Amino acid sequence: MEHKVMNNVRVYGLEESVIASGYPMKKSYHPELIEGLPETLTKKDWKRAKNLANTPPASGHDCFLKGVIVQFDLTITEKMWPQFQRYTFADFVSSMSTIHMLSKMNAEYIKYTDKKIIKDFEDIVADFNCDPSRDNWLRMIYSYPSGLLLTARITTNYLQLKNIYKQRDKHPLPEWKWFREEMLRLPHFKEWCTGGKLDDSGY
Repeated sequence: MEHKVMNNVRVYGLEESVIASGYPMKKSYHPELIEGLPETLTKKDWKRAKNLANTPPASGHDCFLKGVIVQFDLTITEKMWPQFQRYTFADFVSSMSTIHMLSKMNAEYIKYTDKKIIKDFEDIVADFNCDPSRDNWLRMIYSYPSGLLLTARITTNYLQLKNIYKQRDKHPLPEWKWFREEMLRLPHFKEWCTGGKLDDSGY
């Protein structure tokens, strides 16, 4: 892995969602189950959550994963960002801005970015900084390499990350591979979201 894709990761609502995964089979509501977390969690709860989480995407059985909220800083290239933005359940908290800061950035690039292209772009930035005309700004904003690394704070959930993990398997961009590898470090993600099936009881 060339650079860490996910930083400052926070996971919320995991245990609460494990309890909620059992609601469809409850005869009555017991608020004390969540109020008493984590002591109220049982082996049966964890087994049920694992089996439900491993059902096929779009089956509906894994919907409790929506309650496991994840926030992280995502650092990827301009080549990957448009692909990531296709996922509508990944919200941007805030992101670096090329519109406002491109001429002042301490620009970093993925290692595959051609050095000559970087040098040519640095010359364009220098031209703008010497003469900040609109034409020079437009020349700069339309010329930066697709290997430029930009960071955004993302809010999403385990259900969306499960879909991403499965859909981006074998994608040719190495960043997707790195992103998938870092997902596996999330609590319970590997055992819940990378494959499996229901046991005989349906849970």
